[in-house]
Amino acid sequence: MNRETQSELIYQLNDKPSAKESFFAAVQHVLASFVGIITPTLIIGGVLGLGSEIPYLISMALMVSGVGTIIQAKTIKRIGAGMICVQGTSFAFLSSILAAGFIAKAQGGGPDEILSLIFGVSVLGAFVEIGVSQYLHKLKRVITPIVTGTVITIIGVSLIKVGFTDLAGGQWVMDNKPEFFGSFQNLFLGFIVMATIILAHKFGNQWVKLSSIVIGMLVGLVVAIFMGKVDLHLMTEVHSVVSIPIPFKYGFSFDIAAFIPIALIYLITSIETAGDLTANCLVSKEPIQGEGYLQRIKSGVLGDGVNSLIAGVFNTFPNTTFSQNNGVIQMTGIASRYIGIWIGAILMILGLFPHIGALFRAIPNSVLGGATIIMFATVAIAGIKILSTVDLNRKNMMILAVSFAIGLGVLLVPEVVNALAANIGGSPGKIFASIFGSPITAGGLTVVALSLFLGEYSDDFDPVIQDFPFEEDLVTTDKVK
Repeated sequence: MNRETQSELIYQLNDKPSAKESFFAAVQHVLASFVGIITPTLIIGGVLGLGSEIPYLISMALMVSGVGTIIQAKTIKRIGAGMICVQGTSFAFLSSILAAGFIAKAQGGGPDEILSLIFGVSVLGAFVEIGVSQYLHKLKRVITPIVTGTVITIIGVSLIKVGFTDLAGGQWVMDNKPEFFGSFQNLFLGFIVMATIILAHKFGNQWVKLSSIVIGMLVGLVVAIFMGKVDLHLMTEVHSVVSIPIPFKYGFSFDIAAFIPIALIYLITSIETAGDLTANCLVSKEPIQGEGYLQRIKSGVLGDGVNSLIAGVFNTFPNTTFSQNNGVIQMTGIASRYIGIWIGAILMILGLFPHIGALFRAIPNSVLGGATIIMFATVAIAGIKILSTVDLNRKNMMILAVSFAIGLGVLLVPEVVNALAANIGGSPGKIFASIFGSPITAGGLTVVALSLFLGEYSDDFDPVIQDFPFEEDLVTTDKVK
């Protein structure tokens, strides 16, 4: 399929394809986004030791993603972009969510207390994005390519550590059975997954490339089963046939030190979503300027915020608009927003069955790491790609140098922040450690402050942010925010 053919739409935004066409188009979108939706939950559950709660959390992630995708497609009271905007759990929040979990854990909290705090701050943080959605045009001095590029690059680089840890066996193995950490079996499984993904991109057609992460994990899972590395007994721990959404099942709590980093990520992801929506407009042959376009962007970002609010209430992590689905629209030639309703329905049905989550919980960390390390590195490349559009004059080079120095310095030598927080002591010390102990918030706050202080910002607000490479294959690939 050549690029010219790909650019022609078979169904426009408001057309209604047949049920058969709608179903098969929706399945392609689900395959492109499924791993991205569930993987953050697998990582958070594994690192924080949430154990038997993971299948339920995965069910809620799928169910809420389905609800959010329908909201974006239908546009309810100007909430939602009115396009195929598949919603999924955002990777951008991963470090901040883990930090919030460790705060609750340090206070002696178990899974309920950990999740209560995470979902509490996530719900309140969603109002940041809801508010920002109405003032996007006024943020040109704060959110510029140099800011978004720096933050996204640091997000990707910091997450690579999580992926590489899983590749070698996972955090629990490193802490409790260090003799097995980095074993040949673990590394072999991880590299099998990576090799499969690479081969899919080299020899596969467009659909194989789009599903390369899913294919890589399936191959890794099969190999792991033959190696005896998959514990299918975990599925027997699930006693309920269906997962019932229960608002605030784990309670609701708040901690300012946990809230501030998450609030900052909500700000950044608002602008990133605006870029994804603009790319969606391009492939859907909709205007990318004018009042109608601006209203669509505002409604879409508002939809992201509302969907993240719903996510926190119903026990899953902040949602965002996935960008890989723009590539599916381009390849299928189907931009009909009614497909979004089919996608949402499929995701909700999948979310009803906790055994699906239990199956993915049984996947060895090394298989998961083999996929996520590529996904996370792609995030860093996306940030670099944005920074490549920045004029590297003296001021901008100074902003980048100091911001990366602070952000990566905190990542590489966290003891510095811990020592300073201990010297401050008390609640102020804990707040300081939570904010500046995260490389994302430390680097993000630095780049925003320096951009304002040195006066380097764009004169025109342009929400177009191209998030991911591989443009020969897709408009964008897997958005792992």
